[in-house]
Amino acid sequence: MFDWIHTLSAWLQTWLSPEAGLWGLFASAVLAATVLPGSSEVVMIALLTAHPELAWTAFAVALSGNLIGSMLTFGMGWGARQGYNRFSRVQWQLDERQVQRLNRWGPPALFLSFVPLAGDALVLAAGWLRLPPLYSAVWIALGKGFRYLLVVLGVLGVLTLA
Repeated sequence: MFDWIHTLSAWLQTWLSPEAGLWGLFASAVLAATVLPGSSEVVMIALLTAHPELAWTAFAVALSGNLIGSMLTFGMGWGARQGYNRFSRVQWQLDERQVQRLNRWGPPALFLSFVPLAGDALVLAAGWLRLPPLYSAVWIALGKGFRYLLVVLGVLGVLTLA
């Protein structure tokens, strides 16, 4: 009589498998790195709580997804500037002091891309200013990797605040 409950339960458990959790983490990381709101850290913590043996795999998956999302944001900035230049009748000028600062720091400033909200804006601005994409990606990966490393070490109990 209640066989359907067992069937439904078995089907739901396939969605809760480690592989499905990694795919969910990847999707969450991609979306969280774009201008859409989201927190892949919450998904990572939930996955690692259920499957701590996946710590370094989850680290790699989250970092890959977040880097892809960040480069999408970088591309949006790049394309936004191109579109603005193409369709705008108004000439715009940048504050020369700000441009000099960004030129001085360049892509290494993208290490701070792990900072919530401000990091996404920084990546978008880097695309707008046409910083070198490959060099930018390296610095974004270092910053995002730092954040995910802290999450993994915290969940594994290696890093504590007390």
